[in-house]
Amino acid sequence: LFDFVEKEALPGTDVDSEAFWAGAASVIADLAPKNKALLAVRDEIQGKVDAWHGEHAGADYDRAAYKTFLKEIGYLLDEPADFQITTSGVDTEITTTAGPQLVVPVLNARFAINASNARWGSLYDALYGTDAIPETDGAEKGSSYNKVRGDKVIAFARDFLDEALPLSSGSHVGTTGYVVDAASLTVTLADGSTVGLKDPAQLLGYQGTPDAPTAILFVHNGLHFEIQIDP
Repeated sequence: LFDFVEKEALPGTDVDSEAFWAGAASVIADLAPKNKALLAVRDEIQGKVDAWHGEHAGADYDRAAYKTFLKEIGYLLDEPADFQITTSGVDTEITTTAGPQLVVPVLNARFAINASNARWGSLYDALYGTDAIPETDGAEKGSSYNKVRGDKVIAFARDFLDEALPLSSGSHVGTTGYVVDAASLTVTLADGSTVGLKDPAQLLGYQGTPDAPTAILFVHNGLHFEIQIDP
């Protein structure tokens, strides 16, 4: 955990290492006793629930009596009055960016990596491996790569780009190049001409170099997707 925070999490955040660990220690010192007390309450309630079921084993289920019992031990509470709650200073990945968010123990590296990768998936893989592309006209999945099916996948994905990432003119179908020029996208069309995005704000970033990016990140209706380019 220390190596991850020092080498991966903190670099580039302008958060001082000493300040981070001091803050973490303060949070742990404040919340650990409270968490321990809550766990003790949970154990106590669970013990009462187990005892109730033992005492009523074989009896007909009485919904009203069981609900009354759960209220008496504090498992069920009366519905509170309407209220509002909000937070501040929370990263956009949590507040607004759509995508799966798996909660896993950070000390398990494999779980943490799987949780991070769960936010991304390959459209090509999803199209090729599911019935989104019909297995007709020679487009069966089969046991090895089927170029006919692959071409249908590519065509579907290009149509998706035309819908979700429209160009100022022309189509993504047949494009031969994507480069980043002065923080804007330049796309080379099938006829050799170049165009940009209809909405330049859809471009969020890239990996690699501007003239030869390996991945370009976009946003559409709050959802993020990227074009990955083999160099």
